Amino acid sequence: HLPGGKMLSRRWHPPPPPPRPASTNVLPGALQLIRTLRPQWETERVKTKLFTEGITNKLMACFTDENMRDAVLVRVYGRKTELIVDRANELRNFQVLQDNGCAPNLFCTFENGYCYEFMSGKALGPEHIRESSMFRLVAQEMAKMHRIHTNGSLPKPCLWHRLYKYLNIVKTEFIPSLEVLEEEIHWMKEHLSQLQSPIVFCHNDLLSKNIIYNKTEECPCHAPVGV
Repeated sequence: HLPGGKMLSRRWHPPPPPPRPASTNVLPGALQLIRTLRPQWETERVKTKLFTEGITNKLMACFTDENMRDAVLVRVYGRKTELIVDRANELRNFQVLQDNGCAPNLFCTFENGYCYEFMSGKALGPEHIRESSMFRLVAQEMAKMHRIHTNGSLPKPCLWHRLYKYLNIVKTEFIPSLEVLEEEIHWMKEHLSQLQSPIVFCHNDLLSKNIIYNKTEECPCHAPVGV
């Protein structure tokens, strides 16, 4: 069993694997996870909230406090998303971000997802990030992330590898054609490689809804995503 509130470190692994929530109906598996992660919670007092704005993953909050201050988020990977996203690398990056104060606490992992700390605040929309005070706060958080060097070493670029991986798994019925897409990748690689731009740790999914604004702390916090 996982002690209540136990945080993951890069050297800690839970002895028995936690239950595997189904990707279609998250609720039963999420509640089973919470019974392991928060054994002090009374089952009948646990409330849940399913977040529906995600495109690929399922995300559910489990909590007992009306204001969700004690909420635990259960993220279940979408079907076949492992073809696109390196999940092991995603978790390593999550922990690097956590170590550098750029991500919430990671509580546990399971076969097809993980549990982590809920970040209270407001998910922003396009109208919010147009405000100069807001996009400056977001820029500050991004600069903080860009300064991270994993294990003190310079990160390796993954852009071209990732683009060719996408190209290999898309269907042949594609507009524009695969040939046109491949030509565009070659063009970008040829021209962008000449810029000598620094290679940094990036977010790569900075949609407005992935930015949580906590007015109390005056700090926007980006939701954890694959980087």
